[in-house]
Amino acid sequence: MSRSALVGNVTAMLEDAGFLVSDRCAIRPKSFDIAARRGDDLLLLKILGNIDAFDGRTGEEMRRLGTYLDATPMVIGLRTRDEDLKPGVVYFRHGVPVLNPDSAMELFVEGVPPLIYAAPGGLYVNIDGDLLSDEREERGWSLGQLATELGVSRRTVSKYEDGMNASIEVAIQLEELFDQPFSSPVEVMDGAEDVRDAEPTPDDPDPESDDEHVVHVLTRAGFTVHPTARAPFKAVSEDEGRSRDFTPMLTGHSPFTRSAEKRARIMSSLGEVTRTRSVYFTEDQSKRDAVEGTALVSCEELADIDDPDEIRDLIRDRSQEPTEA
Repeated sequence: MSRSALVGNVTAMLEDAGFLVSDRCAIRPKSFDIAARRGDDLLLLKILGNIDAFDGRTGEEMRRLGTYLDATPMVIGLRTRDEDLKPGVVYFRHGVPVLNPDSAMELFVEGVPPLIYAAPGGLYVNIDGDLLSDEREERGWSLGQLATELGVSRRTVSKYEDGMNASIEVAIQLEELFDQPFSSPVEVMDGAEDVRDAEPTPDDPDPESDDEHVVHVLTRAGFTVHPTARAPFKAVSEDEGRSRDFTPMLTGHSPFTRSAEKRARIMSSLGEVTRTRSVYFTEDQSKRDAVEGTALVSCEELADIDDPDEIRDLIRDRSQEPTEA
């Protein structure tokens, strides 16, 4: 299956599941392919045939964007170079959860989260330690007796009851011993933080030299500007509380070419899904005030405004108000 067809299939599946899906980010560089929202759940999705193509810098970028936009970064893929991805299993690449399309359909369409995750050494599950302790005690078994049945140490059983995760083989043994499952779902929509190794959000990259004057003006106006490296926009800018009704905004910057117009249209679609404003700062005057929902503001206009509130008003007047998707 071609990557384009895979993106189309995933998009159709998400729409069937009730998600609002953005236009595909068909520009380079791009750390993710589509954004999708259902209620308060926002996804930033990278869709790949071979997930080995997902590198560390892209993973860092997606995790940063997930923090700024309150979104879950996720990869949907078919295989690695060595094997197909298994259904019902959450994998991880550079701190980002990875599902195959069948697992994604079970999660988003059928509402069935995965129970198994892959980690060095094999496949694992979350064990409900309190339930295991209650069932063991009700049966009158000591830690040592259960340890003997499982072929592990007494200390290991104690750790299971304290919340340590177990291999899938142990989980199957427990289910057979007690005739009930002890596995808890992997909370993929929270980034599966309960099972993946804790990794701090990487620092922002430095802005490109051509963008520094825009960053300076926005910072002076009270915005915190988070530059991006591989996103379809140059930065995510957050208002530092000076205007409660001013949502975060996606910002772009370049001369206003056909490529810039295409990027502004994609930013409009992303803004609708992520509930952000979008503004494109141009190095030349445009005859238009906006491209769809993305405000167009020339750098000359920006430089002529000293009052931070006037900058906000200009962007607010020209951009589309984010709506509840």
